[in-house]
Amino acid sequence: MAYQVVIPAAGQGKRMGAGKNKLYITLEGIPVLIHTLRIFDEDEQCDGVILAIHRDDEEGFKDLLKTYQIKKVTELVYGGKERQNSVFNGIKTIHSDGIVLVHDAARPFIKKSTIHKLVQAAEEDGAAIVAVPVKDTVKRAENLQVTETIERSSLWAVQTPQAFRVSLVLQAHEQAETDQFIGTDDASLVERLHQKVVIIEGDYDNIKLTTPEDIYFAEAILKKNRRLANP
Repeated sequence: MAYQVVIPAAGQGKRMGAGKNKLYITLEGIPVLIHTLRIFDEDEQCDGVILAIHRDDEEGFKDLLKTYQIKKVTELVYGGKERQNSVFNGIKTIHSDGIVLVHDAARPFIKKSTIHKLVQAAEEDGAAIVAVPVKDTVKRAENLQVTETIERSSLWAVQTPQAFRVSLVLQAHEQAETDQFIGTDDASLVERLHQKVVIIEGDYDNIKLTTPEDIYFAEAILKKNRRLANP
């Protein structure tokens, strides 16, 4: 089942402390951005990748796409002030009402099987997200004092990709722009329209690389995946 994907890649990743866009950081000699793009480049169901970038990274990213022979990036659009603006800029380039995914550029471990389940769910219900059950005990607090222990059986930690019918997510972004509302993710914009959003259970390896410590986890995941592929 065909889909397109918008990948916001315009953030500067200040929490990573790399002094540059964190997507240039290498894992086993290959930039994080390329690890992520290869997932979609090698997926026969992916019809194209729309990459939302910072102007300062345009030439660098173009060089990476050429060097690593990434074929499915069909559009480079400039990002906006917020991630939400960058995604909206990408979605606006799509002129068909199929399925579009939104995926964090710094999540290089999403599985193709999960993507396909997500696309199927979005085809059926209009909107679907990848998430995993919360494992830790979660407490609400004020001024470092616990006010409540939250029942975790109904809590999910949300990841990306998130998948939507194009017309639905476009409407959600347009409404958010009108209302000057910035959501925590794209699904939250769809929820504001009182539309159903279903969950596809993912896996805990689908981490987002945000801080320097995440690089250690990413390298461990790569080693594990290589070991599983070559037992």
